Amino acid sequence: MNAQTHYPSNQNQQDSHKESVIREAIGILEQSARQQDAMTNSESVKRYCQLKLADRPDEHFGCMYLDNQHRLIKFVDLFRGTIDGAAVYPRVVVRKALELNAAAVIFTHNHPSGLPEPSQADIAITRRLKEALATIDIRTLDHIIVATEGCVSLADRGLL
Repeated sequence: MNAQTHYPSNQNQQDSHKESVIREAIGILEQSARQQDAMTNSESVKRYCQLKLADRPDEHFGCMYLDNQHRLIKFVDLFRGTIDGAAVYPRVVVRKALELNAAAVIFTHNHPSGLPEPSQADIAITRRLKEALATIDIRTLDHIIVATEGCVSLADRGLL
């Protein structure tokens, strides 16, 4: 009996290894963020967001929910859209913040186009979310836009 054995291609093995390494890196960053005040450093937040979202083919909007020492409680991928946008609902963001007893948040989303420049819509939704969360005393620390060609912090640009 001549049974053929199918082995995954070398590319599949490389992709699997890459995903495994990324998951491990995210786990290390999350553990560090829970143990120390890591989410106040813009560069470490950008790296974390880039690992989470940069390679996604569709737009994803996530939120890092933080405690009062700005340690990560939980990252939640809240909304998924298409290649050029995602609908974001303040009610969902606020509900999850209350559920997790968050004191602060950092928003993040990716631009599948590869360019991290914020749009007017990005700035507008950030302001709407910030206002909604402020009514229940939750601080908005930043909104990180992630792309394959880098990251942009709205706080660093004075757009928050």
